[in-house]
Amino acid sequence: MIVNSKLPDVGTSIFSVMSRMAADHEAINLSQGFPDFPVHPELIDRAHHYMQKGLNQYAPGNGVPRLKKAISEMTNRLYGVTPDPEDEITITTGATEGLFATITALVERGDEVILFDPAYDSYDPAIRLCGGVPVHLNLEYPSFGIPWADLADAINVKTKAIIINNPHNPTGSILKKEDLIELGRIAAEKDLIVISDEVYHNMVFDDIRHTSALQIEDLKDRSVAVFSFGKTFHATGWKSGYTIASEAITQEIRRVRQFVTFTVNTPIQFALADFIEDPAHYENLAGFFEEKRDVFVNAVKASRFKAITSSGTYFQLLEYSEINDLGDRDMCEQMTKENGLASIPVSVFNHDGHDNQLLRFCFAKDDSTLLAAAKILNEL
Repeated sequence: MIVNSKLPDVGTSIFSVMSRMAADHEAINLSQGFPDFPVHPELIDRAHHYMQKGLNQYAPGNGVPRLKKAISEMTNRLYGVTPDPEDEITITTGATEGLFATITALVERGDEVILFDPAYDSYDPAIRLCGGVPVHLNLEYPSFGIPWADLADAINVKTKAIIINNPHNPTGSILKKEDLIELGRIAAEKDLIVISDEVYHNMVFDDIRHTSALQIEDLKDRSVAVFSFGKTFHATGWKSGYTIASEAITQEIRRVRQFVTFTVNTPIQFALADFIEDPAHYENLAGFFEEKRDVFVNAVKASRFKAITSSGTYFQLLEYSEINDLGDRDMCEQMTKENGLASIPVSVFNHDGHDNQLLRFCFAKDDSTLLAAAKILNEL
């Protein structure tokens, strides 16, 4: 039987490839973005409590009401915005499902969607599966700011949406409030939707405050903000997230996602509702990860790698042009196999494949892991 692929150019993700290579060569794995320290014991306890209590059947399709109410209160505390729990918040099976359901709901055949490279790898395939056309623009290097002139040139009558990632994976850059205001002005003028991937919103460093699309007047009714509990609470395997959008947009997202997973793990939702009632469980995350970043960056200062400041996320870019002229994929493979340290080549996030000799390292690790990785980098 001949099967015509809808994504013939898509293979195994680079994250799976590098994690497998790390395992095969017993390398330190700073490639895939997951912590190597435990989930908070209180959160584990709450999940177990609700499992034992018998809350193990289907939850309401759009999310447990208690959790949605807690999210609304948390959003108000963080951003001064109070989304309606019933009509504007949807619990999703991780941010990836939230993004996929959003893109599927809003993008029609022939619609153009603007992305900024380096771009997280799930955006482009989701757009193409809908018959949409991804339009890739390169962020300005090395600041990774929005190329405003290129953006203006790219917008036309077919443009439906713009996707932003703030804080940005893989670069660790942050959009300032004035960037969001300008984006809102453009979106309002051109009648565009903005999909704002904000999964690392609790990980912003150096006394910078994260600005959400939800806070911008021109964006509040035409944007979808996507969040992840897995990233925030060191539980990436729980695949739990949520979207916040206007009632009209939320209704369309829900039409789609009811046929994807329908609902999300029930005891986990109740556990999260309990956990986020205490702001201390998320308000101190920035400081926690800033310390991790500083441990790693300070430990590699003696190396020939050049750190590009990470202002958010739990990723750090290192540039290695003083070491050799290898492409970043070859450099990653060589380091993993010969030196015992796995990272991610940044060029895989670029649609045109351009290569600035940058590697992405995850610093959501125990300090001992970070110091062992730094020792390897210092010897190269």
